[in-house]
Amino acid sequence: MRIINKHILGKLIRKNQGNVKLIKSIEQLLVDIENNSWKTPRELIETRPDADSVYGGEFYFFDINIHRTLILIEFEENGDATIVWAGNHDDYELIFKNNRIVIKKWLRDNNWI
Repeated sequence: MRIINKHILGKLIRKNQGNVKLIKSIEQLLVDIENNSWKTPRELIETRPDADSVYGGEFYFFDINIHRTLILIEFEENGDATIVWAGNHDDYELIFKNNRIVIKKWLRDNNWI
């Protein structure tokens, strides 16, 4: 699977350079995405049980150390994984209020849906 917007995770890594656990978790997430061609949400969850579907089986939050990353997964033959948002859990709660309706509104407001 090809990853689009990797720079978002690069920015998170630069902000947290001393956090070895986080950096290793991000690197593993990237490896998992690049080395898989998930066709269904079930396949994704089997590989990454930390994935949490938040909209229509296309958008997932991944728990990486103490951070949350929103990634759009398109389940197509040559699907792409687009990183939409990354931040720590406090940022996640501030922006998304841990609420699927707020997440959907954010996705719509930012032209992702």
